[in-house]
Amino acid sequence: MVDKASELSVYIDRTYTYKHRQYYFYKRVLDVTSAVILIITFLPFWIVVPIAIWIDTGLPILFRHRRLGKFGREFYLLKFRSMVQDADEILHKKNKKLLKKFKENDWKIENDPRITRVGKTLRRLTIDEFPQLFNVLKGEMSIVGPRAYLKKELIEQTNRYPSTKKYLPYILSIKPGITGVWQVNGRNDIPFKERARMDAEYAKRHNILEDIKILLKTPRAMLSRW
Repeated sequence: MVDKASELSVYIDRTYTYKHRQYYFYKRVLDVTSAVILIITFLPFWIVVPIAIWIDTGLPILFRHRRLGKFGREFYLLKFRSMVQDADEILHKKNKKLLKKFKENDWKIENDPRITRVGKTLRRLTIDEFPQLFNVLKGEMSIVGPRAYLKKELIEQTNRYPSTKKYLPYILSIKPGITGVWQVNGRNDIPFKERARMDAEYAKRHNILEDIKILLKTPRAMLSRW
């Protein structure tokens, strides 16, 4: 849970998420079933990708990052490492120009110099996010949901765009997803203000059919940048 003193704590509405219990039951069934099927289907990737990362830039293979989940509880999101080993240190301590560009561009960098050769391919196909299937099995994430935001990101972005603060109770009322409504409608090209609105409106709808539609659209979105 986010600390009571956190700037985000006032936005978390616990009561909202206890509605629509049937939806959450079916969503969990969809999550577990989809995660197991995808892990088995892409079994070769669990062998090839770690070898490719190790040959390219060595260990570690996985990257863990603290993100906000349901009710603002923090968890470690898993990814195949697609950046150099000291990527966070480079961004926050060694390259102030890069950090400025990162924040001005809604917490993303086009042609990020920290991305490795193998990482570029992993990111284009969204293969770097495959380990999040284990976050889904653990119940920390869903297959479909809002972005798994960084705590600092939400605080800074909502302070920068005050009109987005009203979306936080909805975004934090459900589990974040590997894919979601804006990922299949523009991916990272959509600015934060619009992403936050889309995530919040998705969270309000509690529609399992929409989840299935987004899941079916995801492969096309994954290939769209290739």
